[in-house]
Amino acid sequence: MLFTDLRIVKPILRALMNEGYKQPTPIQEQSIPILLKGYDLLGCAQTGTGKTAAFAIPILQHIFLDLRNQKGGRKIKALIVTPTRELAIQIADSFTAYGKFTGIRNTVIYGGVKQGQQTQALRRGIDVLVATPGRLLDLIGQGFVSLKRIEYFVLDEADHMLDMGFIHDIRKIIALLPSERQSLFFSATMPKNIITLSNSILNNPKKVTIKPEQATAERVSQAVYYVSKQNKRKLLLHLLKTETFTSTLVFSRTKYGADKIVKVLRRAMISAEAIHGNKSQGARQRALGNFKSGKTKVLVATDIAARGIDVDELSHVINYDLPNVSETYVHRIGRTGRASASGIALSFCDVEEKPYLRDIQKLIDQRIPVITDHPFIDNTPEQEVQKSSKNVKNRGKKPYKKKKRFFSKKRR
Repeated sequence: MLFTDLRIVKPILRALMNEGYKQPTPIQEQSIPILLKGYDLLGCAQTGTGKTAAFAIPILQHIFLDLRNQKGGRKIKALIVTPTRELAIQIADSFTAYGKFTGIRNTVIYGGVKQGQQTQALRRGIDVLVATPGRLLDLIGQGFVSLKRIEYFVLDEADHMLDMGFIHDIRKIIALLPSERQSLFFSATMPKNIITLSNSILNNPKKVTIKPEQATAERVSQAVYYVSKQNKRKLLLHLLKTETFTSTLVFSRTKYGADKIVKVLRRAMISAEAIHGNKSQGARQRALGNFKSGKTKVLVATDIAARGIDVDELSHVINYDLPNVSETYVHRIGRTGRASASGIALSFCDVEEKPYLRDIQKLIDQRIPVITDHPFIDNTPEQEVQKSSKNVKNRGKKPYKKKKRFFSKKRR
């Protein structure tokens, strides 16, 4: 199937051709016809499946057709709520690209920066608003944003929204929306709390599910290195110096760990920058811009900060630390091998992370090949580490002795 088969209006189709889009991804092929007919949608899809275009194209088409009959000033008709600044910026950029020839205006609002430029854009009038929850509620409270005319509402990355503690903000936003609207709900996973939340937003929705293994795991070449925690830095340097890596995204479990990795790489004369929640918005955007332009070869990120990173032809993803949530692994490797491209994902696994590796392989229903031909291989049995860690916890502790209690007789 081609985009020309989806009954998309010519201005949007022209923009898609300019972006090099010819064939829709599975989620786009399934979702666009549903949304063009006006149904609510419950989508389950991982990063890298093309879901931004899946909801942006129909929303732009609806607004484009409505603008011809609209009288008066512009009112916000579509609201997209997403958990992080990076992802919000990326979504807004997509709306700009796909709506290039429609005359539709969009803007993005997020916290961590002064609100002046954002409120100026709102005053000029927009059709589509992309927002993070906190800044959205803040500007609603100040009177800069009204949700009374919203006709299209998207909640993106719902599972990460809940993980980040946004559930109360989301409920406040939903309460301010008109009851008559088209609602779209996207999440990578569907646990009970996500299903409950979707039921409060959607009205008799159509459902589209793209399984993780279909979306990324089968397309991305994967491998795992068994290595001790102490030797992970040495292995990373070894790979970056001996293999051909054009652009590499390295995932660290913590912000502190990301900064330490960057210091090690820079000492070895490898251009690297970190992106995480402790960095200012300006620093994060500069780091991301340098990485996209090729000035920086290695970007080290935490999972939350990596939301919204969209780099063409990203050659490698390296899991310096394996995630303890299996679905997060699929999110990570989805950064490479986007759309129809292939990619390479390498994972470092110390002995304490082997249970995480088993869970990941169970989720994707694949056995990830183990690379044994490297100088830092660690074959320590898992049972031995569990035993030693137990001894460390008890080391230096004296056996518990029940203390004697002395009671004085009451005076008569």
